[in-house]
Amino acid sequence: MNTFKPIPKKGNIIVAVAAISLFLATSAQALPKIKILATGGTIAGAQASTSDAGYKSGSFSVDDLIKAVPAMTNLAALSGEQVANIGSQTMNHEVWLKLAKRVKEVLAGDTDGVVITHGTDTMEETAYFLNLLIDSDKPVVLVGSMRPATAIGADGPANLYNAVALAADPAARGRGPLVMLNDTIHYARETQKTHTTHLDTFRSLNRGPAGVMNTGKAFFYNQNTMRRGGFSPDGLTVDNLPDVEIAYSYANFGGDGIDDMVKRGAKGIILAGVGDGNTTDAALAALEKAAKAGVVVVRSSRVGSGIVDRNVEVNDDKLGFITAMELNPQKARVLLMLGLTRTKDLKELQKLFTEY
Repeated sequence: MNTFKPIPKKGNIIVAVAAISLFLATSAQALPKIKILATGGTIAGAQASTSDAGYKSGSFSVDDLIKAVPAMTNLAALSGEQVANIGSQTMNHEVWLKLAKRVKEVLAGDTDGVVITHGTDTMEETAYFLNLLIDSDKPVVLVGSMRPATAIGADGPANLYNAVALAADPAARGRGPLVMLNDTIHYARETQKTHTTHLDTFRSLNRGPAGVMNTGKAFFYNQNTMRRGGFSPDGLTVDNLPDVEIAYSYANFGGDGIDDMVKRGAKGIILAGVGDGNTTDAALAALEKAAKAGVVVVRSSRVGSGIVDRNVEVNDDKLGFITAMELNPQKARVLLMLGLTRTKDLKELQKLFTEY
């Protein structure tokens, strides 16, 4: 018996090749489109030598970062764009606004999600700024690293891989900007950097982490119930963002520094108070004087977690103060800065701190 199969005709081969090509094209199109917007930071940093503890942030471009983790191309159809290339200790309003406007533009198109590479020093502030300005339900994930790209045991590649996987995951939709480091997912409102060098430096001390990444898959623990969005980057410029300063309280803290902030034209002052947002009598007197002069004063706490509620230890009604609730001083500054572009009414501003 002849067991050999007949040789396919040329036409059949063409049909088969066309079918395979169509399958591969369809599979490629099925991958979500993820845009990586790079701003620099440690994740793109390089040491002068392997024995050098110091490094230069932003030494590598977004294309370098993508090439360094080729497995990401199995997760998404990737494209990259360099928005800035700085260490996040020098993050500023100009870059914030440029980034917010670009994120909004990208998400308005056919992109399925955005990953933002960022230094860890001010990542929590940038994330919260975007949390207030971005209304899209598409995922926005901020990612960084604690070790530069050239370091032994660099954490950047794994963090970036997880960030892309998270941005490509439909479960990340509708959660607002997320922060991803060390296999842990955090909500922008909740997280803060808590250690100078540890890989698990980002913690969500009040409400806990949003979830974890495990083998490239997202597992969410909870849904954040606080408001997000509602503000818009449209029309905002560096010049029309009001000056909001932070006054850090300590033993024997006087009021001269607060008086100087007012003289320099501060529109708002955040008190990074001791304990439950308290401070010295001298500082309280200076803050009361500032409030009477039209400067909006918000009490927060330097301890990093907990609620600073109204009229607890300090008579906010009498002094004309606002309380930051769960927001730490640096995030309270972001909310007050944007809130002041909308209103100076103390009741309306306090409502923002209660809802956001």
